[in-house]
Amino acid sequence: MSHPDERPPVAIGHVLLRSPDVAASNAFLLRAGLRSIETGDEIAVLELRGGTHLIVLPSDQPASGEAKAGFDLMVDDIEATHAHYAALGMAPSELQVAAFHTSFTIVEPGGSEITVTSSHASEQPI
Repeated sequence: MSHPDERPPVAIGHVLLRSPDVAASNAFLLRAGLRSIETGDEIAVLELRGGTHLIVLPSDQPASGEAKAGFDLMVDDIEATHAHYAALGMAPSELQVAAFHTSFTIVEPGGSEITVTSSHASEQPI
C-alpha cells in the first residue's frame, strides 16, 4: 500500500473515557489542551494532535481509587506542561523520570488518573 507522504498510513481514531460527570470531565480536558469537537448531555468528543478523538461517555459511578485511563497524553515539553497544569490548579503529581519518558499524572473529575508523558515521537513525519 503506497501513500503520498512519509507519515504512517494508520493512526488511532478514537479512545474512550467514562465519567459520571461528562460536562466536568470535558471542561477539565479542554483546560488540559484538547480541542472540542462536540458536546452534549451524554457525550463529549475532544480532539488531540494527529486527529485522534477522545470520547467521554457517561458512567454510573466514578472511577474507583487509582483507576488509570486507558490512554496517556504525550506532550513536547513535559516540564512546561507540568508547570502550566499546576498553575491551572490541576494538581499534577511530581515528575517521574524513567528510561524512556518523564511523566506525571493528573486526575480528571470522573476519577480517572491520566498519565502525561514526554514525547517519544521519531524524527520522521507523523
